[in-house]
Order: sequence, then structure tokens, then C-alpha cells
Amino acid sequence: MLGENFVYFFTVWGFFVGIIFGVLKSFDAEGLLTYTFLITTFFYLFSHIIIALYYKTITAKSYNFPKEQHELELDIFVKEINKREKLIDSACKLTDIAMKMNSEDQSGQKV
Repeated sequence: MLGENFVYFFTVWGFFVGIIFGVLKSFDAEGLLTYTFLITTFFYLFSHIIIALYYKTITAKSYNFPKEQHELELDIFVKEINKREKLIDSACKLTDIAMKMNSEDQSGQKV
């Protein structure tokens, strides 16, 4: 959601919360308008604070993350994993061949 849309959403939400609170707490039109205006203003300002903190953390995180170094380390990890997979595959093939030879020897001895 874009920051602008978030402000709109929170402002409208504050407006309706203000109307509901004003209807429940005030006994005249002036109180209803006052509560609605103050609560809507609070929600509007609060949404701007949230967006400012959100963008501040996003830009701070992008500067502190060494992407190139992590990509190099991940490439090394991928190479190591591929080597180990090849080693495990060859060990499995050797085990299968040994089991096949063993079963042939045992079947030859029993008959």
C-alpha cells in the first residue's frame, strides 16, 4: 500500500471513529463536531508519523545491508552444496552397486 493511500485510509477511519465517539459522548452538535475534528486530526497526524518511521527504517536498512558480500557468500554455499550432493550421489551409487554384488554373491552361494 502506498503511503498516500495509508494516510487516506487512516484519515477516513479516524473520521468515522470520531463520529461514533462524538455521537456517544456529546449532547450537542458543537461537541459532535469537536470530537470528530480532534479525533480525525489525531488519526491524520498519527498516520504521517507511522509513514515517516516506516520510510526511515526502509532507507536505513538499505544502506546497512552489504548485498554484494552476501551474494558472494551465497554463491560459495551453493557451490559447496552442489559438491556435497555429487559426493552423496556417488556414495549412493557405490552402495547400490555393493548391495547388488552382495545379493548376487549370496544368491550364488545358496544355490
